[in-house]
Amino acid sequence: MSIDLSDEQKAFTEAVDDFCRREAGTREQRGDSPHHPGLYRRMADLGWLGVTVPEEYGGSGAGMLDTCLFLEHVAYGQAPVGGFTTSAIVAAAVQRSGSGEQKKTVLGGLVNGRVYAIAMSEPEAGSDVANLSCRAVRTDDGWIVNGQKTWCSNAHIADAILLVARTSGSPGEHAGLTMLLVPADAEGLRISGIETMGGKEVNDLYFTDVHLHEDAVVGNVDQGWQQLMAGLNVERLILAALMLGTAQRAFDDALDFIKQRKQFGRPVGSFQALRHRVADLATEIECCRLLVHRVATLADRDPHKVLPRESSMVKLKTTEVARQVALAGMQMMGGYGYATEYDMERHVRATLVSTIYGGTSEIQRDIIGKTYGL
Repeated sequence: MSIDLSDEQKAFTEAVDDFCRREAGTREQRGDSPHHPGLYRRMADLGWLGVTVPEEYGGSGAGMLDTCLFLEHVAYGQAPVGGFTTSAIVAAAVQRSGSGEQKKTVLGGLVNGRVYAIAMSEPEAGSDVANLSCRAVRTDDGWIVNGQKTWCSNAHIADAILLVARTSGSPGEHAGLTMLLVPADAEGLRISGIETMGGKEVNDLYFTDVHLHEDAVVGNVDQGWQQLMAGLNVERLILAALMLGTAQRAFDDALDFIKQRKQFGRPVGSFQALRHRVADLATEIECCRLLVHRVATLADRDPHKVLPRESSMVKLKTTEVARQVALAGMQMMGGYGYATEYDMERHVRATLVSTIYGGTSEIQRDIIGKTYGL
């Protein structure tokens, strides 16, 4: 499958690259937070946040390939707009299953620079989604939510949170899950940040008698699992594209360093051990790029077709390679790779967690194996 880009796609990626160099080219510009509201708003003003959104809601109407290109180049440019990832995932879920009003609010909100989060994991239910126990109980005029969610990325900067809650059945069953849109400032919702290696990115959410109106339901009651499965292509491609850009940046940073750094009277990159390592890493990254573009193209050909094998493959391969590249880059740079003076330690932190969130590498391997009848 061709990796050739159209003239419009080439111009788009060049514009993103130029923006990132000008607006996020230094640490001072990027700051310490994974999400810079000012940069995010400027991207919204340029119309880029609407790359995933249909034209009728103010977006560009582009497909998954264009979305992946945007994410790859934003990640490569290290632009701190981490809120886009979860926002795009939520917008895609609402686009597939939401009401007309929900689409207008969420998709239009993304275009205009709003942030959305998705709350699924719980203390006793991470990979085991069927074991969710946070419950929404129907009332005369809506729903009452009680329970806890954890590892919720960007909830602390979100306007609304897409909650996956149990509305019927018992923990251990996929049936009985429902998606609901919860305002981030809803009474009874407490958002508590979790300190991580990457800073403040994820949160615990505590729901205590949170009242939601009936129109908070996204899609159909008790059919949240099926709706979530329909979104696998989008979520896993988004995460893969981000790590493709990060892997390429880590590779380029390491390559620049070993060309300059001298030991024993010559650049360390001239030693065979490092040359061979560079060759292997470059080949792996190119394999990932081909895989990301192929799966994105398949998703664009039939947006309603779920690609469990391909979407798991692209997430597994790209995140594992990104981690490999960042760790190898740190090793090749020696002590400087560990120093905060350089970005390599940041690449390591970003890639280490990528094989965990959005479905661990072990879960992806299990899914791939099942698609072969195992």
